[in-house]
Amino acid sequence: MAVKLSILDQTIIPEGHTAADALRHTIEVAQRAEELGFHRFWVSEHHDSEFIGGSSPEVLIAHLLAKTAKIRVGSGGIMLQHYSPYKVAENFNLLASLAPGRIDLGVGRAPGGLPRSTQALQKGNRDETSLTDKIIELEKFVHNNLEEDHPLAGLRASPVAEQPADIYILGTSVGSAEIAAQLGLPYVFSQFINSDPDVAANAFDAYRNQFNRDKGGSPQLILALAVIVADTDEEAKELAGTTKLVKIHLQSGKILTLGSVEQAEEYGRQSNEAYTIEVQEPEIAKGSKATVRQKLLDYQQKYAIDEFIVTTTVKDFAKRLRSFELLHEAFAEVSAENKR
Repeated sequence: MAVKLSILDQTIIPEGHTAADALRHTIEVAQRAEELGFHRFWVSEHHDSEFIGGSSPEVLIAHLLAKTAKIRVGSGGIMLQHYSPYKVAENFNLLASLAPGRIDLGVGRAPGGLPRSTQALQKGNRDETSLTDKIIELEKFVHNNLEEDHPLAGLRASPVAEQPADIYILGTSVGSAEIAAQLGLPYVFSQFINSDPDVAANAFDAYRNQFNRDKGGSPQLILALAVIVADTDEEAKELAGTTKLVKIHLQSGKILTLGSVEQAEEYGRQSNEAYTIEVQEPEIAKGSKATVRQKLLDYQQKYAIDEFIVTTTVKDFAKRLRSFELLHEAFAEVSAENKR
């Protein structure tokens, strides 16, 4: 089975750099990804953060389209809980009209920030529509197929795109997989956020077993994971550093992943809930070309997927870019061997 490789870039702002530096790096990675033949390039949505520069994927996508020629570009993902499905559809119909056949609309379930930013994003919004219903409405607007008895019948999300954006559901749980299955949409499991192999396996099983084929589609699974490739296993381990995966468990039952213990503590303070913090070793596929290639092939066999979307958090930008180049080389070598 062939392996598709894609990139999720979170526009990380390393210490000593500015947001402008981080955005220039995102552009450079996108251009290099296109040169190397990566399948798609996604950017993320985070708010009120001094460590991440990507707060508006739609704006950044538009700029990346102008700086590239053929690679698919998209959101990983739009935090739809904050927004009107109609406005999101208009944004992505416009992007799809600017670059037909190149736009992906990934929808995420996380808030993308602390409670304070969620409050600001949802100010004046009394809409209690569930996320699933919002996704259903978003899809109708993207494809301009509202039912005749819909309260907004006749409304069009302009411009009408000849090739609308492809919609993907992003998640880290069985629940998100079931939403994607119910709606018959592609599913992306973010293993770099939830590295529990049992959860991933159960999510993929639920997605396949419950997939709604009424719209004529078939299950499409993508595994999103953290990857660091270097010339040696030792160098990759060094580049991974002492990164930790920090989770906050709120009294209400919500579990969220934050970038640091300090962010988790601040989230807990802003939430006005009792909470506990859990610090884990992150799951990173790291090592030389041969080591990482085997790890990804093992994941492919285990979960029966044919696409990986990788995120690489390395402070040294040259080494981060080199990691993507080595990843490409690792699978180009396999392809060349298979053709012999």
